[in-house]
Amino acid sequence: MNIRVLTWMVWATLASLSCGCGGPTIKTTTKLPPQVRPVVRDATRDELLDKYNEIARAVKSVNATVELKPTAGSKYSGIIEEYHEVKAFILARRPAQIRVIGQAPVVGTTIFDMASDGETFRVSIPSKNKFIIGSIASERTSDKPIENLRPQHLLDALLWSEVRKEESVLFEEFNDEAARYYVLTVLRGGYRTEILRKIWFDRADLQVSRLQTFGPRGVLLSDVHVSDWQPIVSDQQTLSSPTPGAVSAFPRQIRIERPHDDYRLDLQVLKLSLKEEVPLDRFNLEQPPGSDLVRVGEAAEEKPR
Repeated sequence: MNIRVLTWMVWATLASLSCGCGGPTIKTTTKLPPQVRPVVRDATRDELLDKYNEIARAVKSVNATVELKPTAGSKYSGIIEEYHEVKAFILARRPAQIRVIGQAPVVGTTIFDMASDGETFRVSIPSKNKFIIGSIASERTSDKPIENLRPQHLLDALLWSEVRKEESVLFEEFNDEAARYYVLTVLRGGYRTEILRKIWFDRADLQVSRLQTFGPRGVLLSDVHVSDWQPIVSDQQTLSSPTPGAVSAFPRQIRIERPHDDYRLDLQVLKLSLKEEVPLDRFNLEQPPGSDLVRVGEAAEEKPR
């Protein structure tokens, strides 16, 4: 059969089907009204870098009250443990100080008290009468994922590291069914170039939506999703006349995923202050009298129960 005739017959059949003549339709057309069509904004690599670094430089401290919900395990480990939401108070200050106190709902008793100074972390768990101390460089040590929770994991999600001028940064677009993104990939130099981190921007509003941090050999250490950006308003700052160098908005929903530590934290920010001068003594966490000392990373470390 002549190829032109065959081609014409195929197109004629498709046209008749799409018109409903001779069988079920093979095409459905949905027209979205203008008010529900997603907005896609454009930006350059340098514009996004400046936007990210502006926030990284401006946020020097965080004083927040949050609802915190931990989830331990995953489908890969075979066990998923969802914990009740707790009320948590977070103090963070550059360069690397953080204190997190978690309290039980209603009764207000302390469930955990954690602190880190950038070198050493300390965790007090009153219910187990334990006081855990170790280097922040210590890798996962417990088979119970929730015991691998470290205060510096929250610090990295709240106080972002600035992208330095000497760092190489790749720029790309990424699209899926949910949204469209710009992605900045910061590279680590040395003998072999590796990914250091990825910064995702939602093109609907050009706000940061995701922060991924990678270790050597491309290991995904942290995957932080941020959303619900809301304005920051204080006595010295209004939306119409922002203070120079101040942050105009901050995310109220934060999800911290630590795949190799096998846990996740969901934070909903209830109260927030970014301008406070936090005294260093508020980050001191001493061992409670009579508690058992557990030193992470030492040969004599107590085994998890």
